[in-house]
Amino acid sequence: MRLAGIHHVTAITADAPGNLHFYTGLLGMRLVKKTVNQDDVRAYHLFYADGIAAPGTDLTFFDWPVGPRVPGSHDLVRTGLRVAGSDALAWWRDRFARAGVAHGVVEERDGRAVLDFEDPEGQRLCLVDDGGAGDSHPWQASPVPMPYQIRGLGPLVMSVPDLRPSERVLTEVLGLVHRRGYRGPATVDGPPVQTEVFSTPDAGPEGELHVRLEPHLRPAAQGAGSVHHIAFRTPDADYEAWAERLRRMGVPSSGPVDRYYFRSLYLREPNGILVEIATDGPGFATDEPPDRLGETLALPPFLEPRRREIEAGLKPL
Repeated sequence: MRLAGIHHVTAITADAPGNLHFYTGLLGMRLVKKTVNQDDVRAYHLFYADGIAAPGTDLTFFDWPVGPRVPGSHDLVRTGLRVAGSDALAWWRDRFARAGVAHGVVEERDGRAVLDFEDPEGQRLCLVDDGGAGDSHPWQASPVPMPYQIRGLGPLVMSVPDLRPSERVLTEVLGLVHRRGYRGPATVDGPPVQTEVFSTPDAGPEGELHVRLEPHLRPAAQGAGSVHHIAFRTPDADYEAWAERLRRMGVPSSGPVDRYYFRSLYLREPNGILVEIATDGPGFATDEPPDRLGETLALPPFLEPRRREIEAGLKPL
């Protein structure tokens, strides 16, 4: 039972049409599933990924009519998106400048070249040079040239006031490995803060969680521009064993949840951050052909009888 890397990141938007335009039009990611939040069918759930919707590439959004996030600790504060090479970062820097996207400068952080930026709602993101290691699956129809396309997720950054409770859950429950520490930029104006790096056992940046220690910050308040939860990958065959492990360890969790495209388990680490364990399968081609992903509103079978009601409650994209 070894988590295999980051599975997806789910964030919050209050502007689904603008969100779609930014992530497909400017970032060049593929909309691989247009569906609804299964617990709140009034809200879109939009999934952006690589050309084949591979696990570990999904950045997803719930569309809720909420105000902007209030920054702080007890929160996921930046989502890494991997690209290959310093040339890619320079290309993206120029693209952001032309498009008026808020962005920083290309700099080195934890031994990798990075470029911080934000989406129009203040979602904090970062392009990370992963050196081109591992598989990539470009999207042929992307407006971004193939050499510069986003390859997948990672690393992710979270802010906590106290490392010890979080570390116990990350290492003893989830089996992440503490790799190293470094001094990094603060999430708000201030001096650099200590950051500790944890990762799934066999992964590089695609499995890393960077934990910033910021006891001076107030807890964040979720809203548009927030990350709602993060998910780690598990092989399908290990799913029941993970459910049993959480039960045996006395870790409060959701218990098994079937999301149709994958199966999930949810728990909160001690600082209140929602963490999911998700299976790789069955995948997004379960109800749509691979070459038509995201083109229509997809609903899991248990919601299909309510399609007319659900479609009437959604604003057009």
